[in-house]
Parts: sequence; structure tokens; C-alpha cells
Amino acid sequence: MKPPIKRLADLKPSPAKAYARPTPMVARRKTAKVMTDEERSAFLASRPDLAPKS
Repeated sequence: MKPPIKRLADLKPSPAKAYARPTPMVARRKTAKVMTDEERSAFLASRPDLAPKS
């Protein structure tokens, strides 16, 4: 008879810090700013090296 399947959760219990609240450094990370079409066109005009390859 085969032994029961071992799961990772059976082998080692999860540490309590895995579910802890985020530390201040993580909470301080800023969300990305989405550029408007005008900002994007002005930025790409100032960076010719980022122009799409044609």
C-alpha cells in the first residue's frame, strides 16, 4: 500500500511572519504614476533613444 501524499504544508509549518502586517518600508513604497498622453509624448520627444524601432 502506498503511503499518503506528503504536502509541503505537512512537512513544515508556515512561519507567523509570513502573514504579518507589512513593515513600514513595504508600506512606504509608492504606486506607479501613469503618464497622460501629453506627458508621454513630451517624454518620448526628449528621449530619441526610446523611439519605437521601425
